[in-house]
Amino acid sequence: MIKKKNICVVLTARPSYSRIKTALEKLKQNSKIKLSIIVSGSLLLSKYGNAAKVIENDGFEITDKIYSIMEGENLVSTTKTTAIQLMELVTLFEKNKPDCVVTVADRFETLSTAVASAYMNIPLIHIQGGEVTGSIDEKVRHAVTKLSDLHLVCTSEARNRVIKMGEHENSVIVTGCPSIDLAKIAIKKKPNIDNKIWNSYNFVGKKFDVTSDYLVLMQHPVTTHYKMNHLYMTNLLSAVKSLDINTFCFWPNPDAGSDGISNAVRTFREKQKSNKFAFFKNFEPDDFIRLLNGSKCLVGNSSAGIRECSFLGLPVVNIGERQQHRQRASNVLDCSNKATEILTSLKKQINEKKFKRSEIYGKGFASEKINKAIENWNLKIKKSITY
Repeated sequence: MIKKKNICVVLTARPSYSRIKTALEKLKQNSKIKLSIIVSGSLLLSKYGNAAKVIENDGFEITDKIYSIMEGENLVSTTKTTAIQLMELVTLFEKNKPDCVVTVADRFETLSTAVASAYMNIPLIHIQGGEVTGSIDEKVRHAVTKLSDLHLVCTSEARNRVIKMGEHENSVIVTGCPSIDLAKIAIKKKPNIDNKIWNSYNFVGKKFDVTSDYLVLMQHPVTTHYKMNHLYMTNLLSAVKSLDINTFCFWPNPDAGSDGISNAVRTFREKQKSNKFAFFKNFEPDDFIRLLNGSKCLVGNSSAGIRECSFLGLPVVNIGERQQHRQRASNVLDCSNKATEILTSLKKQINEKKFKRSEIYGKGFASEKINKAIENWNLKIKKSITY
């Protein structure tokens, strides 16, 4: 009997799960693979919507949980969170003895996964490497690339970049992004949300008719501008409020600077008393895609504007440096963090019709390619730089 590959996937935040959900489904169905999932970070906290429950409701068994988040959402707390997760992962890897580990993208916690795997001689698979952005993610992503053994990237441009970093060509495979698979499947089943959505999630603010025009606002911390995040969010809320349009606003991720964004949101809710805003912690991945698909525009600095929205053809106002230099389609309009520029850009984008669908990040078959790549990979940890 052929021994199954014991594949351990480490998930640390809600975007990590939505980015890889469809690939997890394929791996779970693969008779040659034994899938284990470690969940940690903000996925386990009610403050961020306790998305671990979504994972379980989707039919996945969570093998282990790591409670690693330090309160504060500042530079010190995120650094300590990384250290805590590193120590806990070492313990779990020693207990579970995976044949290889999978980590996703570029969140600060992914560095813990990469270091633990490398120092314990466990082959590491990195999904979504080779891209370019602003913020601390840029350093983390490329550091994880150099600690990884197999690179499953989203675009040809990303592949070329990883190879230029000295990785062997046969270890870098273009798969596309599994979040595009999710978008394709979700809108095929049901293209938009309806007013039943108000009964599905807890929120603060006012209900409105989702068959009328609305925006989606998602702003995350720019860690390299830690002290500016309160001002950035204040400017964004001010610009959106002046449009007098219904808005779904989502809680930021727990990166350093999240405290500033959260405080700006609370101040806005207390002082402005707007009946046009509804504030949410989290949506299930499929519902979030449908929410985007039915909106007039996504505004903020989320990578969803670059990835999923390119496939949906949704107008996007991308603010500031967080997604700087990331490969994008014509649906994205970039602007600064100034309220006046945000407002001007929003007025332009909400009057746009849907853009032509872009396939920069794939055609919706990434999960199958990821599954095959992992199944066929001969596990190895020995490598050297190619130049």
